[in-house]
Amino acid sequence: HKVDPLGIDVAQPRLSWQLRSDSRGVVQSAYQLEVTRDGRKVWDTGKVASDRSVLVPYGGPALESSRRYAWRVRVWDGGGRPSPWSAPGHWEMGLLSSGDWKARWIEAAQDEGAKASQPAPVLRGTFAVKGKVRSARAYVTSLGLYELEINGKRVGDQLFTPGWTSYHHRIQYQTYDVTGHLRAGENAIGAMLGDGWYRGFLAWKDRRAVYGDRLALLCQLRIEYADGRTETVGTGETWKSTTGPIRSSDIYNGETYDARLERPGWSAPGYADADWAPVVVVRPRERSLVAPAGPPV
Repeated sequence: HKVDPLGIDVAQPRLSWQLRSDSRGVVQSAYQLEVTRDGRKVWDTGKVASDRSVLVPYGGPALESSRRYAWRVRVWDGGGRPSPWSAPGHWEMGLLSSGDWKARWIEAAQDEGAKASQPAPVLRGTFAVKGKVRSARAYVTSLGLYELEINGKRVGDQLFTPGWTSYHHRIQYQTYDVTGHLRAGENAIGAMLGDGWYRGFLAWKDRRAVYGDRLALLCQLRIEYADGRTETVGTGETWKSTTGPIRSSDIYNGETYDARLERPGWSAPGYADADWAPVVVVRPRERSLVAPAGPPV
């Protein structure tokens, strides 16, 4: 039920539209849907005699990871008169299989486990942009909670990402349009992690670490250049980690913040991170990575 959604993993997205008319009693007697990718038609229903206009499933060829699709619709009224084509809508697929993930899970070297709330890990990496960028997407998830920054600017406005799921079985990932965050030359990307539902206090009797005892980050950028080249960069062994001003954070117990320990510019290019430690590359247990099932906070 979204308008122009980004990063979905539904194999057959459902399409809906509303009729508008200056006349009374107008009804739909037929419709035609058309879906294109990069200007090429991939599905055309032809004229379908039906008054249905809500949750019509896509019925074309299998959709591909990271691809953007455009769709439009026209209808016929009760008198058999066709409408103009609608303005185009869009949807973009996320990463549909585990093989689409090229980035690697990383943990902060400083993380001391789950016996008590620890300072929030801060992780950063750098990469180069080698040409004019047409579009860029960040696919991000974590064990615990995360907030992402690129070149000193927070990515998105969502809170408590990636959300609470049955982490033993599936973890949601978010997709962000980060085209406007990138610049030519060196770029920096960073994330701060929190215990959240994954490792913090949960339920009763001082229960902690219900799902796991180590926080981790998985972040992958797909950069599409104006000349048609694509490049994938993400978390891996070149990243570094430390801690920052958040000394503890918990869903129930709140947050302790020490402003003396702020690290200005920590997610910007050129930041001096020589005293940061290398991250630990890990291979967590197999879990399904899925697009969010509901609206964000």
